[in-house]
Amino acid sequence: MNADSPANETYEISPRFRQTVEERIARLERDAGRDELILGMLEEPDHIRRHRRLVAVQRTEALRMRQFLDRARTRPEKPTISI
Repeated sequence: MNADSPANETYEISPRFRQTVEERIARLERDAGRDELILGMLEEPDHIRRHRRLVAVQRTEALRMRQFLDRARTRPEKPTISI
């Protein structure tokens, strides 16, 4: 988030974009959980450190995206005209 933008600023997003972001959040959280399980199998300290960093970045990005969605308002879908 930019330092210039107010924390309570809201955005209007399409339902399709919201769904895409929600799916990305789910993937990030699923991958972070799987990567945490892999940590127990690693032996090299540097590899463990990098892997922990990966998990932290995945969780941070998911949180950032959730916060964005919390501030976003979903635009109503336009009615379709049947021909």
